[in-house]
Amino acid sequence: MTGQVPVPPSGGAGSRSTARPTDRVVSTGMADRLAEKAAMRRHRVRRTILIWVASVLAVAAVAWVVLFSPVLGTDPEKIEITGEGTVIDVAQVQQVVSGVSDVPLPRVDTIGLREQILSLNGVRDVTILREWPDGLSVTLESREPVAAVPHDGSYVLLDRDGVQVQTVEAVPEGIPEIGVSLDDEGARSLRAARIVLNALPPELRAEVAEVTAGTQDAVEMRLRDGAVVEWGNGEDAALKVKVLQTLRSLPENQGVTLYDVSAPTMPITR
Repeated sequence: MTGQVPVPPSGGAGSRSTARPTDRVVSTGMADRLAEKAAMRRHRVRRTILIWVASVLAVAAVAWVVLFSPVLGTDPEKIEITGEGTVIDVAQVQQVVSGVSDVPLPRVDTIGLREQILSLNGVRDVTILREWPDGLSVTLESREPVAAVPHDGSYVLLDRDGVQVQTVEAVPEGIPEIGVSLDDEGARSLRAARIVLNALPPELRAEVAEVTAGTQDAVEMRLRDGAVVEWGNGEDAALKVKVLQTLRSLPENQGVTLYDVSAPTMPITR
């Protein structure tokens, strides 16, 4: 046969000599890329760990400064107490708040502190505010006495809620006396007398020297000028106040010694 050139069979020696270098190049490039990716991954992990550790340390440092260091410690000279009124013992309040001296302001238990102060005699309410960076504002609301009730040779002072705030030997100036017993038998009459006093505006209440109540429907007041006011029960208090003030303002009633406003639409004067 003429003109034929033999072709090497597939997979022969010639074939192997051209394929192997290409495989080595591909394998080396792939390994380099995998190694580079692994290095980048390790770098990202290390960076993440460093950032996390730095963040934890920063938070811990801030927490220590805020909660434990003396930087924000409560300064006893910057604890301001106001609103003590006439019956609260300020020394007792100061003793309570002295327990938080040098305590970092964020750690001061204002709820617990408030409960301690509320337990003191004469304290009706209290508001406690932090004054940054190291002070406290303590604003008291005093249970100011509005009436005095005779009891065992002394006088018990009551606030507007009927809470006993103090015992004194004599009725303080400007405070009306309630001629009702403090025992259970006089409880209703005492409550009726207190309701009447609470219904009076300050200027009229200041004129009252004594309140008596034979029953809860028969409240009577004696004014400081000697006039007597028959009030009756606690109904129509606003109208009774207006009628009484009007009657006392009339020139023709200057010598009146009795004002009966128990039926405010038909008042009587004598």
